[in-house]
Amino acid sequence: MSRRPVPPRDFSESLDGPAVIALRSDPAPGSQFSLGTQHYAKHSHRRTQLFCIDSGLMQVSTGRGSWVMPAQRAAWIPAGLEHQVQVSGVLSGWSVLIKPERCTQLPQQPCVLAVSELLRALVQRAASWAQETQLSEHQNRLCELLLDELALSPQLPLHLPLPADRRLLKLVKAVLAQPASSRSQQDWAAWAGLSVSTLNRLCVEETGLSFARWRQQAALNHALQALSAGTPVARVAQALGYGSASAFVAMFKREMGHSPRRYLQARQPQTPPTQEPRRP
Repeated sequence: MSRRPVPPRDFSESLDGPAVIALRSDPAPGSQFSLGTQHYAKHSHRRTQLFCIDSGLMQVSTGRGSWVMPAQRAAWIPAGLEHQVQVSGVLSGWSVLIKPERCTQLPQQPCVLAVSELLRALVQRAASWAQETQLSEHQNRLCELLLDELALSPQLPLHLPLPADRRLLKLVKAVLAQPASSRSQQDWAAWAGLSVSTLNRLCVEETGLSFARWRQQAALNHALQALSAGTPVARVAQALGYGSASAFVAMFKREMGHSPRRYLQARQPQTPPTQEPRRP
């Protein structure tokens, strides 16, 4: 009588083993970190999760907002936080799973982090180790260095917080549904039955951003998704209501540090370095 295959251990739900576990993406069905184009329904993990993609785009959503995650950036999801993930055209990437007690000096809220070359190299090294075994003294020192480098990683302004106030939530959902709307702040306030001062006060209290800043962040998130899907810059500018492509490019460069073309070129898929053989 044949035995049923034992399912692989889910490292994101296990608090046993090493404090830090790194995984490369795997196209195999049932992989713990599979990519491509797919939707992960609402879920959470017992371990804190950091994940990064080499190409394409990810969108992470929680009850209080969403994060657009371009390639070469890393999403930070604290342990126990319910979230959904939409993966679009992602061919490769990696994930790091960390025990919650090792994250006291790390972000306590979800965010998007910049990824340094040192952090990337440390993750690549850790991904080559056998996750089930006890780490050597040298490997533990590298894990400590990885956590130190994470603590120094700057947070990026890619979070689009959603308010809890019903009036403001209705308004921002309307803004998201009409990215090319030419309505002024005064027009939007009147549409929602609010004064301009009340709109700004609520927006800052609920999201931490002024309404103008929130609206610009929404436009940037929309632009990142469209550009990563291959939409021409001129069409993205038009879809967002910009009078010219140059005006949109100026906004994008101011926020992201590069023009859309240079930004996308710098984030083309990279060939991952050869991994070390697993330790016996």
